[in-house]
Amino acid sequence: MKKAYNFNAGPCVLPQQAIDAAIAALQDFKGTGMPVISVSHRSKEWEETMNECRALWKELLNIPDNYEVVFLGGGASLQFLYVAMNLLENKAGYLETGVWAKKALKEAKGIGNAICIASSADKTYSYIPKGYEIPKDLDYFHITTNNTIYGTEIKYDMDCPVNLVADMSSDIMSRPVDVSKYALIYGGAQKNVGPAGVIFAIIRKDILGKVSRYLPTMLDYRTHIEKESMFNTPPVFPIFVMTETLKWLKGIGGVEAIHKINVEKAQLLYDEIDRNPLFVGTAAKEDRSIMNVCFVMAPGYENLQDEFLAFAKERGMVGIKGHRSVGGFRASLYNACPKEAVQALVACMQDFEKLHK
Repeated sequence: MKKAYNFNAGPCVLPQQAIDAAIAALQDFKGTGMPVISVSHRSKEWEETMNECRALWKELLNIPDNYEVVFLGGGASLQFLYVAMNLLENKAGYLETGVWAKKALKEAKGIGNAICIASSADKTYSYIPKGYEIPKDLDYFHITTNNTIYGTEIKYDMDCPVNLVADMSSDIMSRPVDVSKYALIYGGAQKNVGPAGVIFAIIRKDILGKVSRYLPTMLDYRTHIEKESMFNTPPVFPIFVMTETLKWLKGIGGVEAIHKINVEKAQLLYDEIDRNPLFVGTAAKEDRSIMNVCFVMAPGYENLQDEFLAFAKERGMVGIKGHRSVGGFRASLYNACPKEAVQALVACMQDFEKLHK
């Protein structure tokens, strides 16, 4: 079988342990004689899995007791609407650091008074804005902690004078997070914690029920908290794989352990980008993401882009082409991406350099 090194930005590489468990569950889920995709979500066996998944989230992120974790369909893009519907009463502020942050702001503007507090659009979202003030009259302040297209990341938990809401789709579980500093954390599973098809939302319960608008039942977070994410049929298979992925993460030492590994992987690749005269990074060095490493051919070598992509593909590199809106290259180093893959990409870049010295 051909060796492939998966750097896709999502759906992500998953741990083999989770894949093997998924294959087994497709044949027989917990001795039921049925595959997990056919089992009733009201069965005792499935309720055990839901409870286990929720417990793993709370344990791995040390989530305080006044928060609830829900699992829903619709993707993080639907959460842009959920957030505004549930929290925006008077005014909300958004930090615009990329495409997804901009889309989140657009959805909020459709609900009420939502404003951009700071933006890095002036330099193609290549940095995280700094030195801005967060108005104290906001219902909430929304950030996107990691920007997959541009390779920037907010790698700390900021102090915020208002409710802090974070889209952590692409860096959740990659580093320790002080959940108590956030009112709400949400994201798609398909970067670090599972396959596409399910989102997570970590919600501080006291922020809900404050808006005067009518909330459709399905768009009210309280509905899903009360029904333990099973008001309607949940995305069963993605939740099962997410559970197995979190079991793998716990088994290797949890979030603290994977953070050390992630930093090592990212540094290995950034060091090569900075050393190799054929390549140059696109994100401000102080804001470089440890999840999505974005780079381009250096000035004078732009004509080699397609050649390098073909060269890398021959050596098993998958998914390193940059997002269609920016071009260049992007290597996504999510939790389950092994260090071996990064080492192979670095060797590939070094071999390509030798051809063009």
